[in-house]
Amino acid sequence: MLDWNDRESVREYIKQNNIKDIIQLNTSIKKMMGAMIEEMLEVERDDHLGYSKHERKKDTENLRNGYSPKTVRSSQGDIKLDIPRDRDGYFEPALIKKHQNDISQIEDKIISLYARGMTVRDIQSHLEEIYGASISAQTISNMTDRILPVVEEWPNRALREIYSILYIDGQRFKVRSDGQVKEKTVYTVLGIDIEGNKEILGLWIAETESAKYWLSVLTEIRNRGVKDILIITSDDLPGIEDAIKAAYPEALYQGCVVHLIRNSLKHVSYKDLKEFSSDMKFIYKAPTEESALKCLDELETKWGKKYPLALRIWDRDWERISTMYRFSEELRKLIYTTNAVESVHSQFRKVTRSKNQFPDDISVMKMLYLSSIEVSKKWTMRLPNWNRILSELSIHFGERVSKYI
Repeated sequence: MLDWNDRESVREYIKQNNIKDIIQLNTSIKKMMGAMIEEMLEVERDDHLGYSKHERKKDTENLRNGYSPKTVRSSQGDIKLDIPRDRDGYFEPALIKKHQNDISQIEDKIISLYARGMTVRDIQSHLEEIYGASISAQTISNMTDRILPVVEEWPNRALREIYSILYIDGQRFKVRSDGQVKEKTVYTVLGIDIEGNKEILGLWIAETESAKYWLSVLTEIRNRGVKDILIITSDDLPGIEDAIKAAYPEALYQGCVVHLIRNSLKHVSYKDLKEFSSDMKFIYKAPTEESALKCLDELETKWGKKYPLALRIWDRDWERISTMYRFSEELRKLIYTTNAVESVHSQFRKVTRSKNQFPDDISVMKMLYLSSIEVSKKWTMRLPNWNRILSELSIHFGERVSKYI
């Protein structure tokens, strides 16, 4: 099998096949792909008959019966194949059905395996186990690269005019850049539309965060057709609030309470963790902001001298997280945390756990795009109790909502 990563091997391949231009190269690749597919079909026929070509036939009257020519479409163009036959006429390949003229779905299967987090080597082993034929790592990589134009188009697609809720959160990956491995954050922006359906608006990769950066992200979202956002939830990202005020001045901002709780508990000793956590619940579960502030005062009275840093976080971030007290418990559960987008990130972790690092930004975005498509397939229903939540949003935001219903 040709090693596409070995320059000497590639040069020898070009020389042996007398390849002088792109057209000849494409023709050669099609021939190679055709040969691999034919080998897979031979293995299928062997399994059907119960013995291989060079073995003595088993207890069966059925024999090989030559081949039928067939031309099929692939992403590389038309490929001419010899489809194996058996004498009894019962053999029908699973790889290419009897009346099937398009084999691009074979590549789609490979892309699907890649989207589920299988490494190139895993896919190689999987295909060899099923079909008994090996496909080079480079060929598999080339097949997954088929989606690169879509990866580039996807972040530029038109979006809805209004989103009820927007979640912003990031996940870190190690990426090779400028000759060294850097830790970069990929930010996922997840929206809940006015019908209560989830949608990933896009993925943004960054090394640094600032109001200028977030303004560029939100401006990009606005340029893609989003005229209004009711509520935006995120962690305490540097500059995010200023950027929201500039891009969507009418949007309400809600900081992630779960992140605040985690940051607060970092300053509490293990022996007091359970009791301190129990006392904190009265704050974020309070029915009104007034009662929540009273619970915060009680927490400070009890723990302030022992854990001043833990309480200082609540005082510092109060304005950032207190938006939720304007809404019912049902709506508050949706906006007080970024858990909705973090569940997407848990899927990303599953498909990237085998990757210690990525060779470049494009490879990160390719894998995360495929994973996001797989995640989105599961979002077939709108959020529960959405009619009640939408009624509340309509009352609170008035015409900003009613004109879209």
